[in-house]
This record gives sequence, structure tokens and C-alpha cells, in this order.
Amino acid sequence: MAHRPEEHSLSLDRFRGYLRVLAHMQLRARFQGKFDASDVVQETLLKAHAALNEFRGHEPAELAAWLRQILARTLADLGRDLERAKRDIKLERSLEGSLEHSSVRLLGWLASDQPSPSQQAIFNEEAVRLAEALAVLPELQREALVLKHCEGWSLADIGRHLGRSPAAVASLLRRGLKQLRGSLHEGE
Repeated sequence: MAHRPEEHSLSLDRFRGYLRVLAHMQLRARFQGKFDASDVVQETLLKAHAALNEFRGHEPAELAAWLRQILARTLADLGRDLERAKRDIKLERSLEGSLEHSSVRLLGWLASDQPSPSQQAIFNEEAVRLAEALAVLPELQREALVLKHCEGWSLADIGRHLGRSPAAVASLLRRGLKQLRGSLHEGE
């Protein structure tokens, strides 16, 4: 049964937090503060809304994958505009692969194996919930959690990046995880 475009438009905003976490990871890695993740996500959602009639999926996981592709193209466009270069398909493919890898790291935070399609659907739903919960954390806590658990940075590296001591980073992580767990348990 195919979904009407207006049904998906209502659910696009649900992926805002998920896309913001992915965009933030890519912007830090590739564009070092030149763009704001919220602006990139807004542009991505505008493009998605305009192209809803092209979406052929039925499941939230398919919608998430489609949105990641649009996010990759949006980031590639920003990079191209920044460098005033012609379209670079390799850059788009590289960004798609990097976003997929970032998404896998985010999902890996939740669990290691998801063998069945139904478990994968549940897993993707949990990833969106996790990203929504991350989005409402204070900036320093969110940054510390993403750097530690999604990007695998050490406490010392996070401390240097945030201008904090490793002990202060450990405290940010502890408070952030406590708040994150509370948010996730409230939603159950």
C-alpha cells in the first residue's frame, strides 16, 4: 500500500533530530564551523518536502535512508558553493558513504546485531528516538556524547576540543548519559 505524500510530510519533521546529529558530525569533520547544522537540516527537509512525490518507500527506515541521500546532496552543494567548483559526483558519493557510516555509528551505540527486518525496523525507530533525545541535551553534553560514543574520541581529545579537563568531560558524559537515559525511558 503506497503512502500519500502528505502522510510523509507529517513525519519528515520527526527525523529533524536524527538529521541534525548526522549533519553536525559531517560539518565538524568536513567544513569546520562554516555552516550551522540546523540550517543544513532545514534545507534538507525543504528539498525532501518538495520531492515527496518521488519517494517510493513505505517504512520509516526507507524514509531515513532517502533523507540521508538528500542530506548528502545538500552537504555536497554547500561544499561546492564554498569552493565554487563544478559538481563532484565523488564528493556526493563520499558524503553519502560518510553519512551512512555516521548513521551506522549512531545505530551501533544502541546495539551490535539486528538480524531480522522487524528488528532492523525497531532499531531504526530507536535511532530516531536517540537522535531526538540527543537534540534536546545541552550543547556541551551532546557534543561530548557524540564525540565519545559516535566518533570514538578519548576523554583527553574531547577535553582539548571543548577546552575542558578530562575530569570535566567525564562529568559532562555522566550527566548527559543520565539525562539521555531519562528521556529515552520517558518515551517508552
